[in-house]
Amino acid sequence: MSIPANAPAGAAPDTKAEELQRAFALFNQVSAELTQAYQALQGKVASLTEELAVANGELRRQYQEKEALSERLSSLLDALPAGVVLLDAAARVAAVNPAALALFSETVVGAHWGDVAQAYLVPTLTVGEWMLGETRLSVAESLLPSAGGKILLIHDITAAHRMKTELERNQRLAAMGEMAASLAHQLRTPLATALLYTANLGQPGVADEARARFSEKATAQLRRLERLIQDVLLFARGESIGRDVIPAGDLLLEAAQTVEPLMREHGLVFSTVDDCAGSILVGGRKALFGAVVNLLENAMQATPQGGVITLAGSCHGDLLRLSVRDSGPGITAEMQARIFEPFFTTKGQGTGLGLAIALGVARAHGGGIDLISEPGAGAEFVMTLPLAQDVVDNVNHE
Repeated sequence: MSIPANAPAGAAPDTKAEELQRAFALFNQVSAELTQAYQALQGKVASLTEELAVANGELRRQYQEKEALSERLSSLLDALPAGVVLLDAAARVAAVNPAALALFSETVVGAHWGDVAQAYLVPTLTVGEWMLGETRLSVAESLLPSAGGKILLIHDITAAHRMKTELERNQRLAAMGEMAASLAHQLRTPLATALLYTANLGQPGVADEARARFSEKATAQLRRLERLIQDVLLFARGESIGRDVIPAGDLLLEAAQTVEPLMREHGLVFSTVDDCAGSILVGGRKALFGAVVNLLENAMQATPQGGVITLAGSCHGDLLRLSVRDSGPGITAEMQARIFEPFFTTKGQGTGLGLAIALGVARAHGGGIDLISEPGAGAEFVMTLPLAQDVVDNVNHE
């Protein structure tokens, strides 16, 4: 055997053959490993492809379900008789349903809700209720924490409000019918007394001093009769709530100045605490004044000579709190359950309508009256009334 010219010096032919065999063996081993790895990779790819197909099918199914749900929700919103307005985080109208379009117009989409409210809505004395022309609307709000906006649900409550007003009127008339006999007796007593005194005025030989006394007593009875008739008429027809702008402090001061002489005459200590902080009410000034005076007169009649009566006003959030507190004997639980009933009274005189009228006025203004009393510890009547709010502030500043 001849030795190749380029072979290293001293390298035997057998050694070269062995090296080549080992190289071929290593190559075959690596090739086999690569083949196995490739086959494993093919199996993994097939498995992943199958899993991906399953995942895609599940996603497709969920997407189809969401689309079907979205279509059902869209159909529901379209058929919903109430108006639905979607506001974004900037309080702009993002979408409306057909019922809302019927109330407003297509131009509201993209507009700021404050501008929409100013253009279309007029606030009422009831929080959350507005007037759109002759239609009375209830607007309920729900926040959307994820999107930062809110949904407004708008109901037409014109018919319900009319029915409520009619029901309240019928209840007043029914109460008057039940107490007609008692009322006739209460009217007859001051009338008969006044007639007796006026008859004495016509007697010959009556001294001027006695004549003046008879005239004063007759006038007092006639005034009492007039007050009874006014209370009955006021309760029968209910209060007509106006749109007067009323500083709460002025209302407090006016009521205090009216009853202060009567408090002194009855020997009572009377004080006023004004913490209204310049708050404003919107409503019937005459009606609210009468309601506060009714509460004060009720306290005055219940408090013995030397007692203390306090009239206080303060603000709590968006509510005004008017409190009349006395140091009288207090009110039992049984009486508290009936104290606001029409014609219920524990006094020898009067119709028992004062507190019923005051409660009616407070409710007509969107508020109410609460009673806090324990026997022997006096009584406190607390009237709460919503403060005046601008249309835009009421909707957007929360």
